[in-house]
Amino acid sequence: MTVAPEERTPAPVPVLDIGGTHVTAALVDPAAGRPLPSTRIRRPLNPHARADDLLDAIGSAAQTLPTGHGPCWGVAIPGPFDYARGIGRFADVGKFESLSGVDVGAGLRERLAGRSEQLRFLNDADAFAIGEHGSGAAAGHDRVIGLTLGTGVGSSFLAAGRPVHTGGLVPPSGHVHRLTVHGRPLEDTVSRRGIRAHYARLSAAAGDQRLPDVHEIAACAAKGDAAAAEAFRYAFDALGRALAPWIDRFGATAVVVGGSMAQSWDLVHPALTTGLAAVDGPDVPVLPARQPEEAPLIGAARWAQGVPDAP
Repeated sequence: MTVAPEERTPAPVPVLDIGGTHVTAALVDPAAGRPLPSTRIRRPLNPHARADDLLDAIGSAAQTLPTGHGPCWGVAIPGPFDYARGIGRFADVGKFESLSGVDVGAGLRERLAGRSEQLRFLNDADAFAIGEHGSGAAAGHDRVIGLTLGTGVGSSFLAAGRPVHTGGLVPPSGHVHRLTVHGRPLEDTVSRRGIRAHYARLSAAAGDQRLPDVHEIAACAAKGDAAAAEAFRYAFDALGRALAPWIDRFGATAVVVGGSMAQSWDLVHPALTTGLAAVDGPDVPVLPARQPEEAPLIGAARWAQGVPDAP
């Protein structure tokens, strides 16, 4: 019996989520809107490796996916990046600098050896927010801000599920890391390096050979270390103060937070909401991501399927 075209099961969508220290490849079921668990693979990346080595590592992860998927890939990658042309712009950002000026799209298509007709790139924070808007904590919100807290602070301003990067309702390029707080760039305070540096200034760790990483500082705070707790409070209070005017201007009805630092929600949430309130920010819910690991993959798949560009 011939199956009618509308009854055929749509092919899974291949996606890549490229982070500062890892790459995740997966196939996403477009009907269920979920990654197929058996296809998901995560590989480490050295952000300081040569361009060919980085592209080889990303391509190798992509090649592990089973065949039979759709021809268009969704690729989430942090900026600065020319998403329309697929070219890296990673100058003076401390990661992927060997890819600055490199046609990443062409390099990956070569390594995919005929398994890709098109690569659709998008910012990793946008991928996270689109994924959470589809079926996560942002579902049902017409205007929402997504934050990813990791090495730095990523952000996405979504209107009707589409990222907004221009206009007076959002920060420059739609990214809060370009803002300032306390007279300094926001990422000097709200970042892995910022929290570690502040903890060092407040504690005996300043003289240590090895400064604790952020997850260790969070563990110290949970054990009653006042300096560790203050390092987190200061960082996320500052984020709230910087973000508050833009929540109001954009008309967001929710802020959804993901990323590795969001695992310390009991430290992040109260400080962030206090910072919002300190400058008479709007009273909107600040929510943890419902699917923090899957959201960027889901968002990348939706982008590959044709989620339109910003209005």
